[in-house]
Amino acid sequence: MEWSNYSMYVDFVLLGLFSNTRFPWLLFALIVLVFVISVASNTMMIILIHLDSRLHTPMYFLLSQLSIMDILYISTIVPKMLVDQMVDQRAISFAGCTAQHFLYLTLAGAEFFLLGLMSYDRYVAICNPLRYPVLMNRKVCLLIVVAAWLGGSIDGFLLTPVTMQFPFCASREINHFFCEVPALLKLSCMDTSAYETAMYVCCIMMLLIPFSVISASYTRILITVYRMNEAEGRKKAVATCSSHMVVVSLFYGAAMYTYVLPHSYHTPEQDKAVSAFYTILTPLLNPLIYSLRNKDVTGALQKVLGRCSSSGR
Repeated sequence: MEWSNYSMYVDFVLLGLFSNTRFPWLLFALIVLVFVISVASNTMMIILIHLDSRLHTPMYFLLSQLSIMDILYISTIVPKMLVDQMVDQRAISFAGCTAQHFLYLTLAGAEFFLLGLMSYDRYVAICNPLRYPVLMNRKVCLLIVVAAWLGGSIDGFLLTPVTMQFPFCASREINHFFCEVPALLKLSCMDTSAYETAMYVCCIMMLLIPFSVISASYTRILITVYRMNEAEGRKKAVATCSSHMVVVSLFYGAAMYTYVLPHSYHTPEQDKAVSAFYTILTPLLNPLIYSLRNKDVTGALQKVLGRCSSSGR
């Protein structure tokens, strides 16, 4: 009980991402640039999808939700890290660490489930195009979004209280740039192996559920594409799915490295590098991948820019 009370009133110290770099301010400027572009590009995606009637489809509705998650996701971690570097302080309160931990798990989990369920949309669009308006109606889209947010919230509500109830009576220095589970557990003076095993199983389940949906959907898609007679139809189907598969590969691959690969196979420095990839770079890459490879989005952007230039004249 004394250990628990002690852990609730003493701040943690985040060693950060800049401590071992030769040019910390160059890295700082790069992360500021990535953060600004990420928030701006995801916000632009949401605005374009809202303004252009051609983008009022289930796929773009789900993409707008992905952009909302990305904005919240990167905003949970990066601003705190940048402010700490600017004012040269690394402390984070127990309450602040708990809140960051919960938001991170919730948003990451929600994005996991949303990316998995988005493959169902691609399956219906390619394998059952005539029934698409029925199978992907507004109610189904809302159910997909609610299921994604609910799945992420359950992940946050289950893991956060258990992680933060451990007595952190060792060093208060977290060798990371935010309150991530593996880095926090290293500070506990209790044996956390049973919890780590349970969390490992939980992460496997979280990966398997959306991954099974993705595998089943894309297996049916590949069979349908293989049976297509027209080369143009095959090309369009592949283009429709490739953006989603690139995003899934990046996000799931980084998460599997952090939470599924045994700790003996990676170092704290590698953990920080991989975490920086999927917490900082992935929110930047998502809108770029979907917009640069999508004629509808680029067309909507040109249309909005054209309106702005006309009104300016």
